[in-house]
Order: sequence, then structure tokens, then C-alpha cells
Amino acid sequence: MSTTRPYPPGDLGPEPGNAGAPSASPAVPAGQIRRLRLAGVQGSVARARDFARQALHDWGWLPAAGADQRAAAEDVLLVVSELVTNACLHAEGPEELRLRSNAKVLRLEVSDLGAGSPAPRNPHRAGRPGGHGMFIVQRLCLDWGVVRNPDGTGKTVWAELAAPS
Repeated sequence: MSTTRPYPPGDLGPEPGNAGAPSASPAVPAGQIRRLRLAGVQGSVARARDFARQALHDWGWLPAAGADQRAAAEDVLLVVSELVTNACLHAEGPEELRLRSNAKVLRLEVSDLGAGSPAPRNPHRAGRPGGHGMFIVQRLCLDWGVVRNPDGTGKTVWAELAAPS
């Protein structure tokens, strides 16, 4: 697992230039956080992808103004699909999807009640079916990690992608 930034879900960390000091203001402006409850929902992967697509539209990522912005939006939708699919396959299903955006980073969070920890299959074998989800997340994201729920039940898998320039 990667996690060079051990911030808990919902904390994008200190603002640049603060030398590691906690940010005095919220890291995410109001209106830039979206939540989708997925517990017990049929078709949760498609619903999560549609929800993320709408958030990207509302936040100005879509419709894409150019190839870089289009690629960034497609990466977000792919990572959402991979994280929710992993929760479906390996963790009794997702509980919630959270999207948090600021000018530099989009953070995706998928919470579930599973005990396992996702990890890229090592060594990665491109020709082998299945097992590519976390490898894709690792390749597309700035960083990703897992935070266990304080009560010991479940976890949140988070991933951060750069906002389009």
C-alpha cells in the first residue's frame, strides 16, 4: 500500500507553504464536498460513477475544455469505479462514497465494513485477468491509503488525484 501522507479521511493536509503546520482554514471550500450513501444499493458502481460525473460537471471539470481536463475527469471516474468495485468484491459492499475537491486535489473516499486491506497485486502481470484495480489506482493517483475506523469495524480507502491545470 502507498501512503506517504498519513492524513485521515477528509483532511487534505496542510496548505503548501505552511511547512507542515495544520491549516487554520478548512482545506476544502464549502460546497466542494459530496457524499453518496451506497449501503445496500443495487448497481453501486454505476451509481457512484454517475454521482462522480455530476460532481465533476458541477465543479467545472466537465464538459472538458481540453484533452488534459478530459483525461483528468476520465481518471477520476476510473478510480471511483475501481474503489467501489473493490468494496463490492472484497468488503461486503461500499457504505459511502465521498468526493472532496479544492483547487489542487480531488480526494475520493470509499468506506466499507470489510476487514481486509487493498494492495496492488505484486508482481503485476498485465496479461492475467483480474487483480488490476489497485495497480490502476496506484498508477493514476498522487497518493492513496487506508484508514481503519476507530471502533475497529471497517475502513476508508482514499485516493487523491491532481486537479486539471
